Amino acid sequence: MARKASSTISQEELYPRSDDDARADLDDARLVDLEVEEESPFLRAQKRVSVRRNSISKRTATYLGWGLLSTVIVFFGSVTVAAAYHYGEHSWRFRIESSDDIEINGLEDVPRSQIIEVMGGDIGRNVFYVPLALRKKQLEQIPRVESASVMRFVPNRLRIEIKERTPVAFARIGSKIFLIDSTGVLMDLPVASKKKFSFPVVLGMSLAEPQSMKTLRMKTYNQVITELDSTGAHYSKDLSEVDLSDPDDVKILTDDSAGPVLVHLGASDFLDRFKIYITRVQEWRHQFARLDSVDLRYEHQIVVNPDLQGTVKQPAMSPSAVRAAMAVGVKPAALISHEVQKASASAASTKIAKTGVSKNRTAKHRHGKLPGKQAAHNTSTTPAVAAGQAIGHNPAAVPVLSVPGAGGTAKLNKPSPGIPKGQQ
Repeated sequence: MARKASSTISQEELYPRSDDDARADLDDARLVDLEVEEESPFLRAQKRVSVRRNSISKRTATYLGWGLLSTVIVFFGSVTVAAAYHYGEHSWRFRIESSDDIEINGLEDVPRSQIIEVMGGDIGRNVFYVPLALRKKQLEQIPRVESASVMRFVPNRLRIEIKERTPVAFARIGSKIFLIDSTGVLMDLPVASKKKFSFPVVLGMSLAEPQSMKTLRMKTYNQVITELDSTGAHYSKDLSEVDLSDPDDVKILTDDSAGPVLVHLGASDFLDRFKIYITRVQEWRHQFARLDSVDLRYEHQIVVNPDLQGTVKQPAMSPSAVRAAMAVGVKPAALISHEVQKASASAASTKIAKTGVSKNRTAKHRHGKLPGKQAAHNTSTTPAVAAGQAIGHNPAAVPVLSVPGAGGTAKLNKPSPGIPKGQQ
């Protein structure tokens, strides 16, 4: 068959392809087929579905739910409380009808009527309107009340707890006697009370002085009583008065059946000095016609019947005040008004031997003289006596001496080198 005539010759005919090139073309076709996207079997375009997202997260929605629930609860709770308050404010059930609705505990010497006098304005008042803090303050202004507490109990009751002050002494101010506690608070004597006290009367107080001064004086008193009772002998029961007018010279008046004696104890060593007194008091009573006072402030000498210018002079008490004081246990010796008398010129010239001076001496004691301007005043005509005795020495080893005075002369057991020869 004749070859078709053609004007051109193809490249394949001119350059026949080798087997390697054919194999490479086959591989390229396979690669192309792998990269071709698989067509949909239904031959229609796929439509994308849009997803709508919420603007509030799930956690935030939970918090909002709890917040809304709490708001509802608070609202209904407030409404309930307001309704209950309105009911309690206006209901007759919460009204204090009488004093029987006021319970008072802790009363011993404070009369109930005194407490009701403070709380009387609350009778007929709603229990929720009682000012508890104000009533507490008013109750603690009662002298005998140390502390108080006021509590309300629904529906209509009040409870009051009272703690009373504990008196530790009597206090004589002018012609009146009070009770006094350890901090210096004065209290009236109990009326129509069968209770009796067994402590001394304190002198030197004043109604005009500040409370801080009374507290300082009572601090000294507490120290004296504590020292005298420290050994278990309870010497304080033998005291009828404690004079605190001079802090450098505490004076006590003993309740002695043979007669009261005023003892100067100074400002320290109260127990040691009082032991000297109780050891030698019988000896002094045998030597002198009267024993009115003893000064034990000096370290190496004892002065019997010294000057009493520093003694507090109290005005006489009325018979009714005396009866009221004795009814609560005031000792008779503390109810006597002490008079200060002058001695004669011979006693006025008496000098005390300069054998020693107390450790707690003041300017008026530095030369061994009696307190005051001169040793001319005493409570009796018994002469002044000086004896060289140091605190803590054996009393039997110390000679007892006397000096001529206004009321006569006691015989000397031994002459004193400290007394002028003309007076021996």
